[in-house]
Amino acid sequence: MRREPIELAAVATAAVPGLSPTAVSSAPDDPADFDSALLLDSEGKRWRVRSPRHAEASTRLETEFLVLRAFAPAIRAELPFLMPTVAGTVRQNNLTTFVYSHLTGSTRTVEELTAGSQELAKEIGTALAAIHDLPRALVSNADLPSYTPNEFRQRRLNELDMAATTGKIPPLLLRRWEHAMEDVSLWRFNPCVVHGDLHEDNLLVEEERVTAVTGWTDLRIGDPADDLAWLVASNEQEFVDAVVRHYTEQRRDVPDNHLLRRAALSAEFALAQYLVKGIAANDHDMMSEAESMLATLADDIAEHGGQPISVEPLPQPAAPPAPPTPPAVPHDPAAGAGEVSPGLNPGPAATDSSAQMPAVHVTPIPADENRPAITVTPIRADGQESPDHQLTAEGPEAPDTQDGPDSQDGDPGQDGEAGREGDAGQDSDAAQDGDAAQDGPADPGPSRSADDTSTTALTIVDAKTP
Repeated sequence: MRREPIELAAVATAAVPGLSPTAVSSAPDDPADFDSALLLDSEGKRWRVRSPRHAEASTRLETEFLVLRAFAPAIRAELPFLMPTVAGTVRQNNLTTFVYSHLTGSTRTVEELTAGSQELAKEIGTALAAIHDLPRALVSNADLPSYTPNEFRQRRLNELDMAATTGKIPPLLLRRWEHAMEDVSLWRFNPCVVHGDLHEDNLLVEEERVTAVTGWTDLRIGDPADDLAWLVASNEQEFVDAVVRHYTEQRRDVPDNHLLRRAALSAEFALAQYLVKGIAANDHDMMSEAESMLATLADDIAEHGGQPISVEPLPQPAAPPAPPTPPAVPHDPAAGAGEVSPGLNPGPAATDSSAQMPAVHVTPIPADENRPAITVTPIRADGQESPDHQLTAEGPEAPDTQDGPDSQDGDPGQDGEAGREGDAGQDSDAAQDGDAAQDGPADPGPSRSADDTSTTALTIVDAKTP
């Protein structure tokens, strides 16, 4: 729940005994983490109030309190700017609100700063160098985080993996950041004391001079490029070059050659960190804003290439291989071959068999019950014709079976086959053809049944028309 400036003024009176605010106004700060206000008391003094919005932000303020206590007066005296002093605290619902004594100067926007004079660029560069040249024991004695270059790079990779799981990071940015983070040559730097949260809202400026630096919640030993990320993100290259030039002149250690590349990477990656923070806080406004900025960044890089962030150039994705061209198949209209579909192997060409085989015309016989009868005349062995027998489409009819000569049994139940055979089966073997009679006497075979017609020669004559 957001606290209004008037409410923060009431909290401040509880933190600092005797404080009597006469005017109050909002102060720029990180709205996702803090509610802030500037107070004016009855004596004309100014105070700053910072109230955390959640437990993690409260822990950061408590850490800053320990950091400020670690800055002994001798160390503060060597700095070219002032540092905050905690005047009082008050704890409410497990959250601690801090009240700081007034510091001269005011905040300016990035546009106002980068439009400043060369003198202001020198002031900013000098302030950055002073922070990075602080004794490292200041951080280690306060039990604050300390990272080697490889540890810091691995930390970034872990954060990238976490951001990728959201599914909201454009693929172009994921590839770009992953390539830079895996470029080992980019991460060869000398770790130093880093402010960790330096941006325009934590710089107080009066005329062309930096009067104070605030927001010491993320002090650590790490990559100095992080403190230049906000400046590189302004895209005001002339002003950035001026700041870096004065920064390099003031540093005790010579900065590495890839300082600005890592600063640009840090500036871009801050959008992914902002998205993850919004998701963790279930802040839909933060998530929507982060997604919009990420999409804009991806479009800008796709169109203009973006600032260089890695030493090795980003390899371009390989183009997909072209599909194989199918072999040409001659079109034969006579064979009726159609076109071959792409990607399919053509089958063997059709063979025209009309030139190899004579045409065969098949006329089906209709199943007509009134089909005309077909007369079949058996030929006896003596060359005489047997009486006519008629066959129909449904089967043999033997109306005159009793009149057949020399029938074996004269039984009307026998079919026409027995009547046709007559005595031929007894006198000679009707299975023998004319050639057998020429070779010699016929050898009488076994007696054949009346149903055996295998030796009966049939002559088919034209059907009788009714």
